[in-house]
Formats: sequence, C-alpha cells, structure tokens
Amino acid sequence: MSLINILIYSQIILSVLLVLGILLQQKGAGLSSAFGGSSMEYSTKRGAEKIVFYFTIVVGTLFLAVSIARIFVS
Repeated sequence: MSLINILIYSQIILSVLLVLGILLQQKGAGLSSAFGGSSMEYSTKRGAEKIVFYFTIVVGTLFLAVSIARIFVS
C-alpha cells in the first residue's frame, strides 16, 4: 500500500470522526443561537462535553495536517 493510499484512507476516517465530533456537541436552540439569541449567559464545558470538544479540535488538526501532507505527496 502506497503512502498516498494511506493518506486518502486516513483522511476519510478523520472526516467521519470530525463530523461525528461536531454533531455530538450541544449548542443552544438551533439557528437562533447563531445570531446571539441564546438564553444561556455563560457556561463552562465539563465532563463529556469537554472531552468531545477537545476530541473535535484534535481530529480537526489531524485532518488539516493530513490534507496538507496529501498536497505535498501527490
């Protein structure tokens, strides 16, 4: 298996994990929270929510690194 194939498959897996990480995060009440209509004033991330948040950041960073690596390899 060549390096380009490994990068392609890892990019597919990371993209699925990134979508799942984003969908697992809980945010406000839909579209109204995007325009500042959230009823929560301030809330800190705790427990599983914090783990999912950091997981999403790590997977997003890995996805970006693999994407850049694919540009240079091909």
